Amino acid sequence: MANRQSLKELQERLARRLSAARSEVATASWLAVEAGGQRYLMPLVQSGEIFPWTTVQEVPYTKPWYVGVASLRGGLQGVIDLGVLLHRSGPVLAPVSERVSSDSRMVSLHTALGINAVLLIDRLLGLRNPAMFNAVDERLPDAPACFGHRLIDAKGQAWQELDLQALSTEPEFMAIAA
Repeated sequence: MANRQSLKELQERLARRLSAARSEVATASWLAVEAGGQRYLMPLVQSGEIFPWTTVQEVPYTKPWYVGVASLRGGLQGVIDLGVLLHRSGPVLAPVSERVSSDSRMVSLHTALGINAVLLIDRLLGLRNPAMFNAVDERLPDAPACFGHRLIDAKGQAWQELDLQALSTEPEFMAIAA
């Protein structure tokens, strides 16, 4: 009898946690990530699966931000170092082999975008929704087309909205040859 009661309590706890998780995902708008020392907000509707760092086959004669090709779920995906791609004119980052850690992840672009690519990020920072931000900064005048608004959270940290669809159609993103 005690086992039956314990099982019932477990099922009720799991149901409550599942319900809470569903409502959290339903209200979340962005996947929060860090890449190249910057914080970005990727729209959940444009993001795909999240993968741990894996072996990547380098491709010669490509741009510095194109890490190589990885086999993920039986398909080949181009691996793009988001920090290097977005900071082409910024400080030079260390090679990928020196920066990849146990926190590093690869975020695929949603299949609807039609691009077989994953974005290498330094670490995941969770889900975010608009209520978590206090202010919206103006869009930087020289920002790439894929940058949306800069949002400021309660801690005063700046977050850059990143439109993955716009990023995937930028000429620089599509031209990997060095």
